Amino acid sequence: MDSQGEKAPSVRQSAGFVPPTKRRTLRVTSYRFAKIRARPTGVPWEYLQPPLDEYFNTLFTSLGPQHWWPGETQFEIVVGAILTQNTSWKNVDRAISNLRDAALLTPVALEKVSLSRLERLVRPSGYFRQKARKLKAFCDFLRLEYRGSLKRMFDTPTIVLREKLLGVFGIGPETADSILLYAGEHAVFVVDTYTKRILLRHGWISEKAKYEEVRWLVERQFSGDVRRLNEFHALIVNAGKTWCVKQGPQCDKCPLGRYLEENR
Repeated sequence: MDSQGEKAPSVRQSAGFVPPTKRRTLRVTSYRFAKIRARPTGVPWEYLQPPLDEYFNTLFTSLGPQHWWPGETQFEIVVGAILTQNTSWKNVDRAISNLRDAALLTPVALEKVSLSRLERLVRPSGYFRQKARKLKAFCDFLRLEYRGSLKRMFDTPTIVLREKLLGVFGIGPETADSILLYAGEHAVFVVDTYTKRILLRHGWISEKAKYEEVRWLVERQFSGDVRRLNEFHALIVNAGKTWCVKQGPQCDKCPLGRYLEENR
């Protein structure tokens, strides 16, 4: 049970683990094999956890603070979290600049602007028609549920607010957690492609690991620590873009590469 009253999955269920009878291997694209852990005889599953604290310290020492998420206001961060779906931050930044120049980075202004104009402004972010509708949907939600107040919204308990956000058109788990963590400073972890790729290549999750399972794997080790959950996600994104790329990972240059050599 976490601090917000949400029940965590058991470790046996966490991160897609299926207790194997023998050690198995999983090919890491174009680099090496990573072993999916087998529980040593007599060792409880609770002790079979990735050394995330060590990962954090190693990445932080190498990369320093990431100052993420970029945004001048809470609402701008929310807008960025929605616009960044399926695109690069460079494209999102262009779309947000358009909205800022048009004085539309407030919930009231976005709700009032015509859909067609909003589509034109967010076009650089891609999927602009869908994203314009998603922004409108969030503004409607904010007005109807919280009378347009982000403060009132973020004062809501995490487990309650997360479920409400997931009910908004166009907001999935990664977007909801980005809003909660970066705009609202709620203690949740954002699981993205880079998180899954790194943990998979280090043998800590299976290819079938689900979002919530990976999220709990991280949150249980950084319980309630908003600052480190924020920084760790940003560090993972940096490492994923720089070294742990989809094709041809540069594990020999990555700060986490030594953990691969140690099979952890």
